[in-house]
Amino acid sequence: MSNEDLIYTQKGATAWLTLNRPKAMNSLSLSIVGRMEELLPQIAADDSVRVVVLTGAGSAFCAGADLKEVLAGKDLPPGEPDMLDRMCYNVMKPLRDFPKPVIAALNGITMAGGLELVMCCDIVLASEDARIGDAHANFGVYPGAGGAAVLPRLIPHNVAKYLLFTGKTLSAAEMKGYGLVNEVVPADQLEQATTDLAELIASKSPIALQRMKEVANASLDKSRDAALEHEQVLFRMHERSYDMAEGLRAFSEKRTPKFQGR
Repeated sequence: MSNEDLIYTQKGATAWLTLNRPKAMNSLSLSIVGRMEELLPQIAADDSVRVVVLTGAGSAFCAGADLKEVLAGKDLPPGEPDMLDRMCYNVMKPLRDFPKPVIAALNGITMAGGLELVMCCDIVLASEDARIGDAHANFGVYPGAGGAAVLPRLIPHNVAKYLLFTGKTLSAAEMKGYGLVNEVVPADQLEQATTDLAELIASKSPIALQRMKEVANASLDKSRDAALEHEQVLFRMHERSYDMAEGLRAFSEKRTPKFQGR
């Protein structure tokens, strides 16, 4: 295993970002934040990458921000962004709006900033032994990247408050029941299940997926009619795309389409 705190690998059309601080439960550090600040724009601009996977090494996905580094940030001069500022605005915000599908593969403990990282992703797979919770309340810390603002939009409101107020964790199966997790698989099958899903998604039209994601994300804050209008605007644009024409040609010719993302 690499000594890097964040390992980047590309397998086919999938970019894998692996948090690699297993002894610290993959807590988010300045080194991880800095590397993600560097990598995310590169991956977004790389046409050879069609899907992104976030996962962790060892027995944890991510236990949140490294509190030692959070405390160290209090000594920074006024106005200078600390690690939490950079994590919220330079990592999690770009991930929420990322132009490509993002899959979270939860290999273990997922708490606090780790859960907030998951909430930036589009699809969540989890191993059977993963435990998921907010945990900020356990340390008197206030969630600043979606714990209180986004979690109640993704799972039942009272369940979100239960996790926020108690600091407890729930199993991957329980969180699947509440809608946060899409699939739960045995731990030894998580990587393959994630690979299979990523390859399936990567086989689709990149520009169609990007436009679907844009409308789906924006619809959460719009009326039904406004969301439908947004969808229609992008549909008219998409009608003239190479990928739509290629998909229809491939269907009529009974062959696999070769999408180009334009």
